Amino acid sequence: MKRKCKPSSFHKSISLVAMIFLLISCAGPSVKRTEVDETIDLSGRWNDTDSRLVSEEMIEDCLNRPWLQSYQGKHQGNMPTVIVGTVKNQSYEHINTQVFIKDLERALINSGRVQFVASQDERIELRQEKADQQQGFTDPETQKSMYKEVGADFMLQGSINAIKDEIKGKYVMLYQVNLELIQLETNVKAWIGQKEIKKVVKRSRLSW
Repeated sequence: MKRKCKPSSFHKSISLVAMIFLLISCAGPSVKRTEVDETIDLSGRWNDTDSRLVSEEMIEDCLNRPWLQSYQGKHQGNMPTVIVGTVKNQSYEHINTQVFIKDLERALINSGRVQFVASQDERIELRQEKADQQQGFTDPETQKSMYKEVGADFMLQGSINAIKDEIKGKYVMLYQVNLELIQLETNVKAWIGQKEIKKVVKRSRLSW
């Protein structure tokens, strides 16, 4: 009569590991809602919090410099008109600069200390709408003129740069944001600002 072999502890361990991996693979994603302004750093890369905080701090610095008071002194206290131009991503990683530009625009508008005009792409769409109003289908009393646009006095331009210093299991990210406010008529730079962010990131052994 043949004896039945009892499963060894090794085989039991293999079965247990296989079952755990099966349960993990079948599990769905875990989702947790958080506040939009909550700081969450997962990778150490440039993120939405960096964009928001840098834009707010740099615009506050810009609007508290002498150029604004000087302009208002020469123009009977009127607010200057500003437009945001190009912000170049000169780092090695993908950064959506449009998010940063919108954060800059919001900080400028919400300050209440400058006027802000539409960007080049936005103006094209607005002009198309005004041209369409001239075709005879719009009540003349509500038509908008093609020649009453407000010209910008200053343009804000800049760049985002990054430096990475790395050793095994650890790296330091340095982001440097440079912004310049330039007077359109004269090309004179009215303000130059710089903001740096440094992050120390430690990798877990599982991510090596």
